[in-house]
Amino acid sequence: MADDGFAHTVNPEAEKGRGEFYGRAASENLTPLWRVLGGLVLDQPKSPCIATQWKWNEIRPYLMEACNIISAAEAERRVLVLENPGMKGESRITRSLFAGMQIILPGEIAPAHRHVASALRFVIEGSNAYTAVSGERTMMAPGDFVITPSWTWHDHGNLSDKPMVWLDGLDMHLVNLMDAGFREAYPDASHPIKRPEGAAEAEFGYNLMPVGYEATSQTTPIFNYPYARTREALDKLARFHAIDACFGYKMKYINPVDGGWAMPTISTWMQLLPKDFKSMPYRSTDSVIFVCVEGNGKTIVGDKTFEWGPHDVWTVPSWQFYEHVASTDAVIFSFSDRVAQEKLDFFREQRGNA
Repeated sequence: MADDGFAHTVNPEAEKGRGEFYGRAASENLTPLWRVLGGLVLDQPKSPCIATQWKWNEIRPYLMEACNIISAAEAERRVLVLENPGMKGESRITRSLFAGMQIILPGEIAPAHRHVASALRFVIEGSNAYTAVSGERTMMAPGDFVITPSWTWHDHGNLSDKPMVWLDGLDMHLVNLMDAGFREAYPDASHPIKRPEGAAEAEFGYNLMPVGYEATSQTTPIFNYPYARTREALDKLARFHAIDACFGYKMKYINPVDGGWAMPTISTWMQLLPKDFKSMPYRSTDSVIFVCVEGNGKTIVGDKTFEWGPHDVWTVPSWQFYEHVASTDAVIFSFSDRVAQEKLDFFREQRGNA
């Protein structure tokens, strides 16, 4: 049949005589489901997302050049979008998520604003720069995972003498799908500081919580997960825990209040792949974005092989098998919309391609 959107049961010969009916129905904004059913209810995921890689040494020069043509204040957020080639012009790295590289120069401030979309920052390069969330600053270092919860005032500043770069990941496409997006600019460049640095960590970062605390958000109250502590946890885990055939040693970031995912719409992980580790093929319904933190290796997705090293980014589309192969000990950060899929009972995975 010419149109693969038809239901499997539609008779091609009988369809030839139905055009007049379809025309009249269209005048009343009616469309026959049987002509589009095959494209709506799929036999298995069919994502427009294409397995793609962004090499750090190739994209970094563009970030530096962007600093010469626009200021952080004029851009509001000086970001180069990591745009999936399967969805050109849509500012998507996967169907549901946004990702981009943000850079701020010494002395710059990315102005304060807030929006419904939740954001993560994964620090790539630089130090002695900060993110301020709801009146509390946190200093950032490479490998840190920093969160901006939904509808919280936030700004960024660079107190160092070198550029600061991080990867932004946002759920804005999920928000916009629901037509639930709002945004508001703060009247000043920075939001007032109301809490001392380290307050959130003191309250929630030591397996303790203030008596009487009542959560008002599904997002973790910790908004910086320092890489030094994450790396230490992976090292200790690898000394005694059985290695996973698909993931090596993989840990998820959690909300200390309830033990769930750190963010309500974006799942985040860090994993350690020992030297010469080759993973079992794996696929899942969440399209995943990976960032190499340390080491070297490759990821095989179908007929593509991505050779990766520190700061490289790559994505694996929904329901495509992939394998990781580590040339050295390697550490990888990753994120996806898995938590949202789990809440909606959508998520599915397969270990091994048998």
